[in-house]
Amino acid sequence: MVQSMTGFGSAEKEYCRVEIRSINHRHLDIVLKAPSFLNQIEMSLRTLVKENFSRGKFDIFITVSEQASTELDIKTDLVKKIHTAFRDIQDELSIPGEIDINALINLHGMFIETSQKYDAGTVQDVFREALFDLRAMRAREGGSLAAEIHRMIDSLAGMNEKISGSCEKVLSDTRAKFVERIKVLLEGKEVDGSRILQEAAVIAARLDISEEITRIGSHIRQFRAILAEGGIIGRKLDFILQELNREVNTIASKSSDYGVSSLTVDMKTEIEKIREQVQNIQ
Repeated sequence: MVQSMTGFGSAEKEYCRVEIRSINHRHLDIVLKAPSFLNQIEMSLRTLVKENFSRGKFDIFITVSEQASTELDIKTDLVKKIHTAFRDIQDELSIPGEIDINALINLHGMFIETSQKYDAGTVQDVFREALFDLRAMRAREGGSLAAEIHRMIDSLAGMNEKISGSCEKVLSDTRAKFVERIKVLLEGKEVDGSRILQEAAVIAARLDISEEITRIGSHIRQFRAILAEGGIIGRKLDFILQELNREVNTIASKSSDYGVSSLTVDMKTEIEKIREQVQNIQ
C-alpha cells in the first residue's frame, strides 16, 4: 500500500477530542498540543505515532471538555494559618471588622489547587481512532498518487523507447556526416578510407547512448516494482529518480540530434513532475 504523507484524522469520545494533521517531511516530526495534565501520557501517545508512521510532520491537537470532572484540593492547614495571621494583624493594629469567608475566597489561588480528572485509557483509545482515521486518508491519497505516478512513468518509458528506436539511425547519420566532412577537407588528396572509417567508429562510440537507454529501462522497471510493493518507499523512489535524471542528462550531452534532444527535455520535465509527487509518499 502506497501511503501519502498528507492527511487528516479525528476522533471524539465522551469528553475527549483528537485532531491530527500531517504533511510531507524528510523525517518524523511530532508537534503535540494538549492540556498540561496530559503530560504524563504524552510519551505513550508519541510512541503510538511512531509505531504507525515513519515520515511526515504531525500537528496533534487534544482537547478535554468541561465534562471531565475537576478535583479541588484545599490546603486546610494553610487556610488556618492565613486566618490566624489576619487575626493577629487585626489585634495588633486594632483594625475593626470581621474576617469572614469572603476575605479568604479572594485569596483562593493561594490554597486551592485544581486538577482535571480523566481516564488515560479513554484518551489513548480516542487517539488510536484518530490515527486510524488519518492512516485511512493517507492510504486513499497514496492510491491516487500511485495511479498518477504510474501514468507518468509509463510516459517516461514511452519516450525512452522512442529514443531507442532512433538510436541506430542517429549513429548511422553521424558516421555518414563525419565521412562526408573528411572527404571535403581532404579533397584532391590521397585518403586512407579504412582510417577514416576507424575514426568515425571511435566518434560514434563516444556518441553511443545505447547503454544509457538500457539503464533507464532498468531503472523504470525497478521503480515500478518498488511502487507496487508499497510500504515505506518515498526515499527509494527519489533515489531512482536521481539516477534516471543522470542518465537522461548523459544522453542529452552526447546527442546532437534534434529529435533526441527534444525528447530528453521532455523526459527531464516528466522526471521532475514525478519527483514532486514522490515527495508526498511516505
